[in-house]
Amino acid sequence: MFDQKKMRKMMKQMGMKMTEIEAEEVIIRTPDEEYVFERPDVAVISVAGQKTFQLSGNYTTRRRQLEISDQDISLVAEQVGCSKEDAEKALREFKGDIAAAILSLTKSS
Repeated sequence: MFDQKKMRKMMKQMGMKMTEIEAEEVIIRTPDEEYVFERPDVAVISVAGQKTFQLSGNYTTRRRQLEISDQDISLVAEQVGCSKEDAEKALREFKGDIAAAILSLTKSS
């Protein structure tokens, strides 16, 4: 049987410290997806000044939505002399690549 008290004592003897975090949600973002953990078990394990996070629980995945800033939209619109709507459309088409959006809009005008 697993004894929490003995485990903590052994960890302490080895110079390890474990602290639990009461997390409501953890999101891991990759270029294409997000892994969303609702009410996960999260612990921070400290060993020799190095911290490691341990995460467990059920998760769901979702496709990442491309986030384009108003600043990027304005920059493209100003550089090309087009509407902000056209600038945003081009940025979405080229996955946020400002240079590619500007080039495509200048070629089409």
